[in-house]
Parts: sequence; structure tokens; C-alpha cells
Amino acid sequence: MISFALNHMTVAKLSYVALVDLAASLGCVGIEVRNDLPQPLFDGMSPQAAGDLARSRKLRLLAVAEVKRFNEWSDAKAAEALALMQIAKAAGAEAVSLIPRNDNLGTGNGERQAALRVALKALKPMLEDHDLVGMVEPLGFEICALRYKSEAVDAIEALNATGRFKLVHDTFHHTLAGGGPIYPAHTGIVHISGVVDKGLSTGQMTDAHRVLVDGGDVLGNADQIRALQAAGYAGPVSFECFAPSVHDLADPASALRTSMSHLAAAVA
Repeated sequence: MISFALNHMTVAKLSYVALVDLAASLGCVGIEVRNDLPQPLFDGMSPQAAGDLARSRKLRLLAVAEVKRFNEWSDAKAAEALALMQIAKAAGAEAVSLIPRNDNLGTGNGERQAALRVALKALKPMLEDHDLVGMVEPLGFEICALRYKSEAVDAIEALNATGRFKLVHDTFHHTLAGGGPIYPAHTGIVHISGVVDKGLSTGQMTDAHRVLVDGGDVLGNADQIRALQAAGYAGPVSFECFAPSVHDLADPASALRTSMSHLAAAVA
């Protein structure tokens, strides 16, 4: 069985209330909200009211995204992280999302690991103060300063911060990074999206190619979910699709139900 969730990016044109209603109607376990959409976070609703609304529909507020370029640590980045944690705490969210720099800088061997540890060391007491988890998401793009889950796990364990930081296993980024270990015990959430253009190499894939998962998926979403579950992962599996074609769907509910049914059958 898959515990599905819904990231607001998948239905980026819907209001927060519509996101909650859709996720509840689909039987999702929770939602993820974002500060990088055109509309304000929670559409300007107070964090407390937004969290109450989700919980009234039996939904967990899984994460508030995101602290961008978190591994480029500075006083300004600390203030940005603190502000997001305060919102997440007020809303009753479980985690904040930590997204690494993705600009082809800071990628040198030794440099990137050191920058990651500096950031995680500073973030750990802030997360503890707010009783939040930091969801670290390696991005598989070659220009990213945190491509590999192994480096994130090494840094987390070195700081004795297992549980305070968890990994986002993103099926798209896992594929772009060349696969590798899956670390189910360190995984806090799985992000799913499909790529159906068989003419693309992994180096050519971008967020704009990320659609709902169907039988034409070339990323092996079902295989990745099956492997994670077989290794003990039992957490949420959240749709995170960036393709404009998904954002423009006239009936996202039906499309999501179709994808959910496909994955449930394929994983079983």
C-alpha cells in the first residue's frame, strides 16, 4: 500500500483551500506547501488557520518548502531559515524543506561537503528549538552542490543528527544522480514524478519534463517505491510535478486518481 500525498507544485494554479480539498478527496495522507509559487503561502491565511484547515480534513501538513540554497550558509540564510521555521511551527507542520544550491558553484570535492556540514550544524539547534525535521533534498543535476544522498547521510551521521534531518528521495533526482543507495531509514518523504519522453538522456531532463507517472514512465518510479518499501520505508509518497501540462490540467483529480491507480498496481 502506498500512502499518497500531494505537493502544491503539482497543482500550482490551485488555491491553498482547493489543494486541501483535492488532497482530502483523493484520500491523501497529507500535503506539502511552498513559498515559490506565484500566490502567497497559504494564500495569505494565517499559518495557524491553514494548519487547522488541513487537520480538519484529516491531512498532515508534511512540510513547508523551502529554504533555498541552504548549503550557502550566512547570517541572512539563518534569518530566512528561522522565519520559515516559525511559520511551519505555527501551522503545525512536521518539517521544512532544505534545497541545496544549484548554480554550478561550490561543487568541488571537499568544498561541498564542508559547506553542507556548516549549514547542517547551524540548522540542527534551530530545528530542535522548533521541534521540526529538516528535509534535505539532494538534486541530481550536474550543477548541484549536493547531488548524492550518501554525502547528506555522511554529514547527518557525523553531526549525530539522525532523525532531526531526513532525506527527500526524489525519483527524478535519484535517476539523474545515477541511482545508488536508497537509505530508507533516513528517508522522510518520497517525491514522485514521471518522465515519458524516451528521447531524452538524463542530462537533458529538466523540471519541465516532470509529469504524472503512467505506463510510459522512464524513471522507474514503481521500481524505486517497491525497493524503498521492501527495505522498510512506510512514509508518504508525494506527487511533485513541475510540467506546465500538468499545471494546466482541467481535471487534475481524475488524472491524479489514474496515476495513483497505476502506481498502486505496478508496485503491488
